[in-house]
Amino acid sequence: MAYTATAKEISELRKATDAGLLECKKALEESNGNQEKAVEWLRKNSAVKAEKKATRIAAAGTVFNYVHLGGKIAVIVEVNCETDFAAKNEKFQELGKGIAMHIAATNPTYVRSSEVPAEIVAKEKEILMAQIGNKPAAVLEKIAEGKIAKFYEENCLENMLYVKDDSKTIMQLVQEATATIGEKITIRRFARFEVGEGIAKKEENFAEEVAKMTGK
Repeated sequence: MAYTATAKEISELRKATDAGLLECKKALEESNGNQEKAVEWLRKNSAVKAEKKATRIAAAGTVFNYVHLGGKIAVIVEVNCETDFAAKNEKFQELGKGIAMHIAATNPTYVRSSEVPAEIVAKEKEILMAQIGNKPAAVLEKIAEGKIAKFYEENCLENMLYVKDDSKTIMQLVQEATATIGEKITIRRFARFEVGEGIAKKEENFAEEVAKMTGK
């Protein structure tokens, strides 16, 4: 007999994932009421929906901003969707604000891995190969792939684990929003500013500084 999800189960799953009621019901019934499997089903389904929308054009959207630490760090990020109507959606607004906050906290270099210049990837791989040492070529290549994936995770916004929920990446967060809102959503670009960043600061020996203050 096919499993039928209860209203309570659907409500709990929706609260945990922000997915639509019908999607939560479908996920639970596909997972025989197992909440963890239902969450996994929703994520896979979100990825499929996002992939189907990948060729559509997302030219609308919003520029979000976030200021942190009393004005010491500021971020602006452009998140695109397909229509102005979707740009005003509460979930879309939450997504954009969350991404801006994440950028402030993590300071990524690129939006996605495809933006990393090939020469930088090659250089990273060369350094990693030298660090790994004398191992069979196939083993070296496998280890290097994992290290490069880690490099992307640390430097590329979409590959990073979301600071507010480290069970998902920023890309998965965007895919889930795409499935919920029903439009293609993309992160186009961002800029992060930190007071004093890039300015050479004068450093003094602490003992010498104390000596100057005491006149000794």
